[in-house]
Amino acid sequence: MKMGIPIATMATMTNKTAPAEAPLDCTLCPRLVAYRVENQQDEPGWFNAPVPSFGDENARLLVVGLAPGRTGANKTGRPFTGDWAGDLLYSTLAEFGFTDGEYGAHADDGLKLNGAMITNAVRCVPPENKPVGKEINACRPFLVSRLAELKSVKALVTLGKISHDSTLRALGLKVSAHPFGHDVHYEIESPFDGAPLHIISSYHCSRYNTNTGRLTEAMFHDVFRRAKSLL
Repeated sequence: MKMGIPIATMATMTNKTAPAEAPLDCTLCPRLVAYRVENQQDEPGWFNAPVPSFGDENARLLVVGLAPGRTGANKTGRPFTGDWAGDLLYSTLAEFGFTDGEYGAHADDGLKLNGAMITNAVRCVPPENKPVGKEINACRPFLVSRLAELKSVKALVTLGKISHDSTLRALGLKVSAHPFGHDVHYEIESPFDGAPLHIISSYHCSRYNTNTGRLTEAMFHDVFRRAKSLL
């Protein structure tokens, strides 16, 4: 187990200037807004807006992804819903008792999360699934507020390096002191209430990572098994 020391004070981290969810007409990132408009024109029946977090407001576990996929969450309006990454993530959450109902790959399938929530470091779909640094930074206040509002959260699972690094910065931690790695665990003191908070990083559950064998289902399950043991 590795220890992290927050570098931001409680007052800094709790002085929020953003809500926990981005407004549906958010204009912070011009490139993402332009891409949103393009998608609205091409696919007017899709969600095509900043995707809100999904899950239990009393969550003990928060899963932080990268950003909505164009034909996944950007289409359905729910994180990790409608693409391969969601198939693996939601089946894993079910395996460890964090779901009620069946995942049907659409937002009205009736699925609920029990003790868990899913959010993204960037709430709008980026071209080619690649947000740039200024977009990640612009969206981070929503992540800070999301973290601050989850009073029961005990563990965070960060999916991919971008998610991991942005989560660390949202918590006021030095990225260099908490390098990303698959199934790497850090225990820190929450900057919001001083309670122990666990961060477990994972390779992103994208089709690319699973098709290449970089991430297997067993490896992904190991991350969530560790997370559940820490709750």
